[in-house]
Amino acid sequence: MNIQTLKDYFWGLQDRITAAMSALDGKAFIADEWQKPEDSKLKGYGRTCILDGGNILEKGGVGFSHVRGDQMPPSASHHRPELAGRSFEAIGVSLVFHPNNPKIPTTHMNVRCFIAQAPGKEPVWWFGGGFDLTPYYGVDEDCKHFHQTAKDALDPFGDDLYPRFKKWCDEYFYLKHREEPRGIGGVFFDDFNELGFEKSFAMTRAIGDAFINAYLPIAQRRQNDPFTAEEKSFQEYRRGRYVEYNLIFDRGTIFGLHSGGRTESILMSMPPVVQWRYNWHPEPNTPEAKLYDYYLKPRDWLA
Repeated sequence: MNIQTLKDYFWGLQDRITAAMSALDGKAFIADEWQKPEDSKLKGYGRTCILDGGNILEKGGVGFSHVRGDQMPPSASHHRPELAGRSFEAIGVSLVFHPNNPKIPTTHMNVRCFIAQAPGKEPVWWFGGGFDLTPYYGVDEDCKHFHQTAKDALDPFGDDLYPRFKKWCDEYFYLKHREEPRGIGGVFFDDFNELGFEKSFAMTRAIGDAFINAYLPIAQRRQNDPFTAEEKSFQEYRRGRYVEYNLIFDRGTIFGLHSGGRTESILMSMPPVVQWRYNWHPEPNTPEAKLYDYYLKPRDWLA
């Protein structure tokens, strides 16, 4: 296990993703490098890259962070009590892209490595991450492409991984209080070390490297699709689900806020404009209703 090797990969992944998205959007990300004070609860550094008011992205954030703490917070150790009291180190990249055009889906990607240590004991390490897609006006072709790219990335490491991680994603990105999924899924994994360090890291890299090929072709296909003010309003309403999920359920957001992480970087995932409507439902047999009736139903997109 080499921390520098991890850092080099994740830092480079952030560079590659921001470069690819900037080339498509026509506007550059602004890079904000930061360091936590040594007397803070959570120590470390990072680089948050933000694109606001772009041609394609209304807001996009790609964050790299490498942080450490003296004691695992309860939000991270409650499901693994044997790690309570250990110091920890976490390094990785996370992103969320909120497009201007409601015909382009929102997307999220995260890849990370977590290491928990205690004096006189072997380090406990694991990888986590994945990527998922949240359309407002779904297109089957896009959903199939997104899932096929994920499957192609995972298949070299085991035929069982894509179906496992796809199911995990469907179950993880689920708003229990709404009884609906956040989007059409993708792949998600956490606490993963079963292939050994080198192969588990290689699998995590395969997911990180596949993201550009999974998402950018969709954005390219949909960037010039016409849309109405009503469709834009629906996008802003559905973004409310994104906010609810991230603040209530997302393990990374909760861990970052509870461990004393950098709030601005943690909340970069929030969309710039959001609506909530009281007890609203789409009219039957509309494109908006089809999102609920067809796309927000777990299905085998590759069948």
